[in-house]
Amino acid sequence: MMRRDKSDLSGIIFLYNCDLGILILGVYAISLTQNALNVHRSSAEENMADKYERLKTLVGEIHDIHSTLAILDWDQQTNMPEGGSTERSAQIETLSKLAHIKATSDELGELLDGLKQTQEQRDPESDEFCLVKVMEREYERKIRVPAELVSEFAGVTARAQHEWEKALEASDFSLFRPHLEKIFELRKAYSACFAPYDHIYDPLLDEFEPGLKTADVIAMFNQIRPVQTELVRELGERPQVDSSFLYLDYDPGKQWDFGVEVISAFGYDWKRGRQDKAVHPFTTTFGLGDVRITTRIFNNNLSSGLFSTIHEGGHALYEQGVARNLSRTPLGTGASLSIHESQSRMWENLVGRSRDFWVWAYPRLQKLFPTQLGGVDMERFYRGINRVEPSLVRVEADEATYNLHIMLRLELEIMVLEGRAEVKDLPELWREKMLDYLGVAPDNDKQGVLQDVHWSCGIMGYFPTYALGNIVSAQIWKKVNEDIPDLGSLMRGGQFQVLREWLREKLHCHGAKFEPQELIRRITGEQINPAPYLKYLKDKFTDIYGK
Repeated sequence: MMRRDKSDLSGIIFLYNCDLGILILGVYAISLTQNALNVHRSSAEENMADKYERLKTLVGEIHDIHSTLAILDWDQQTNMPEGGSTERSAQIETLSKLAHIKATSDELGELLDGLKQTQEQRDPESDEFCLVKVMEREYERKIRVPAELVSEFAGVTARAQHEWEKALEASDFSLFRPHLEKIFELRKAYSACFAPYDHIYDPLLDEFEPGLKTADVIAMFNQIRPVQTELVRELGERPQVDSSFLYLDYDPGKQWDFGVEVISAFGYDWKRGRQDKAVHPFTTTFGLGDVRITTRIFNNNLSSGLFSTIHEGGHALYEQGVARNLSRTPLGTGASLSIHESQSRMWENLVGRSRDFWVWAYPRLQKLFPTQLGGVDMERFYRGINRVEPSLVRVEADEATYNLHIMLRLELEIMVLEGRAEVKDLPELWREKMLDYLGVAPDNDKQGVLQDVHWSCGIMGYFPTYALGNIVSAQIWKKVNEDIPDLGSLMRGGQFQVLREWLREKLHCHGAKFEPQELIRRITGEQINPAPYLKYLKDKFTDIYGK
């Protein structure tokens, strides 16, 4: 080993100290750089957070305008005097234009541009990711449509609803025809904003069913139509069940009370809702704390008021089940109209027209109407409310024939939009297709082409969602029964909270965070599939009518 004297060691120590100083300076420099990066990152994150909060503020303001429009529409259909029609149309027109201007503003577009650059850093299931995703889609859709077209459409449809009511009362399509012609003209103009498209109906359908194409709907309808038409034909050849007891004189007040009792048992929250009467029943949401339903009651038709209330109650249970933190955003509502219809049709049909439900409910109904139902046992009542008979009016149609009404309307809408028919032809085309699809035809416009409010509201592209809702309801019901094997027993005991909470956890709470196909896949493991629905129909009506 070589030895070094003190002078050599001092040089080494000096060099060592120099290196250490350089090392310390290097570490300090790195630290400064890292701190600068952290500050920059923190600043960027804070900037993104500020942008997201600003986005929530803007969408909240847009939501508030739409909620105000919903109040005006609800009032128009339930309370408004006839003389208010002209001014109400102007109010709706003005607010619709303001909402559209805010929803297509440069500020909103710039916010979305900035936020979508950091989407990959967010959890795809988070509220933040989903809000940016949905708003980006909505923004891209809305900037294609001029504010003037939105404003004109809102005014025309507000006036048309009033004229439709007068035409319905008079059973005279000619009173409504010029308004409907204008509405179809405006709907064509709306679709033109999205050209090129696969089909002129696609942009209209997309308003209610994000991600679904006209070709998809037609393919599903082609799958279920032959099965349903054959089922209706077969059932028509068997001895018919008796339903005459449903058309006696039933006190409207007692009908109302029974409907209230039923949807209260289902879980409708009256502190966040109310029920009123309307010409055509509907549900409307002013906010997650205010979800209202309407119904209509006839003294000589027990089924109408009851199942209208249950149907609209099903819609309301969905809205009331959306997570409250999604309030005042586009996520704070149903995923689509087919998903919404799956909930209303599930409570109306899969629950409300089931044996299990009536084991609990029928003694209560008999107590209210002992004269009319005292001699009708529960099995006879159950069969009566499930009677299959082609009828003129969609909202009164049984489960086996209902979708055929929807297919008729879809075909007529497409024919007019494609230019293969004119609005003036609709009453006669309606009669022809009713004969073709259902073997019955209306004698007047009230039971025919005027029976639905939808065209007066301009919501073309909506009708298919009713049939899709039937399909989805059976698909979800299959999964419900797998997860809750004693569901029938629970319903027989009047215990509906387990079903409601299952739906709330699996479906309702998500609001519009996921597109319909993705949501159904999450719940059932597959996309929308008509097979469970067709099996449900066959099994149910084979049981009721025999083989």
